[in-house]
Amino acid sequence: MPRTHLADLEAFAAVAQERSFRRAARLRGVSASTLSQAVRDLEGELGVRLLNRTTRSVLPTEAGQRLLERLLPALGEISSAIDGVHATEAEPAGLLRLNAPLPAIDLVLAPMIARFLERHPRVRMEVVSDSRRVDIVAEGFDAGIRWDEHLEQDMVAVPFGGLQSYVLVAAPAVIAAHGRPEHPRDLAAAPAIRQRFSSGVMFPWEFEKDGKIIRIDPPPRLVSTDIALQRRAALDGVGFWAAFDGYVREDIEEGRLVSVLEDWLPSFPGPSLYYPSRRHAPPPLRAFIAFIQEERQRRT
Repeated sequence: MPRTHLADLEAFAAVAQERSFRRAARLRGVSASTLSQAVRDLEGELGVRLLNRTTRSVLPTEAGQRLLERLLPALGEISSAIDGVHATEAEPAGLLRLNAPLPAIDLVLAPMIARFLERHPRVRMEVVSDSRRVDIVAEGFDAGIRWDEHLEQDMVAVPFGGLQSYVLVAAPAVIAAHGRPEHPRDLAAAPAIRQRFSSGVMFPWEFEKDGKIIRIDPPPRLVSTDIALQRRAALDGVGFWAAFDGYVREDIEEGRLVSVLEDWLPSFPGPSLYYPSRRHAPPPLRAFIAFIQEERQRRT
């Protein structure tokens, strides 16, 4: 069987199962026009119409349904055979594309990349920083990294990193000028350095203690999407800054910044690696999943 013929059969099966060229294209990481052409080629070769297409729906014809019922087990056998070959490979190879927000990259992913690539020399990585919600399938990523509240329900999630926490910090000069806050409400009129995400949203600062949640929206002296700029401004005394503790731990230890309201900022689970549950993970991604699971066991 020619390879193009097999590819056309796979394209037909994907569209027939999803009842949509667009959804099937997202799952397969190709364009809808590519799938449409593949189905037309297959119909031309077989001399029979396989799909009824309207502006609102795509449904198999009677011939298409018969073909689909015979085709799915055969494609499953082919996939299993290929998986068996991958399972016997001594070393995974290829490109691993990840999408993650900058704090997850800086504080969780970056410290382990060199060790992962050293262990798997035939794997290449591409990491794209993005704070917006991303359709990783449509945009060609193997996996993404996000905190739990931003994970899609149809994804497989692998916990990634240990506990994390926010800290509220300011330079000693800011504390001297505005006082040390004893309660989140004390920040209502304090100068603040605020984060604006690429989506345009600027979330309020959130504090929690004894089951009580308080959200404060202090007036910003500086707003930025750049974390390095925010840290520089905090060190230079522009105002109070809420940040992941990993960005400022050394600054606090060495006295350049002062941490306040620690009892209002509990720790929370770190981000998770997530990937599509309906797609078999490629070898580089499987290797990375195994690696981060080993990292978690090593830290416990």
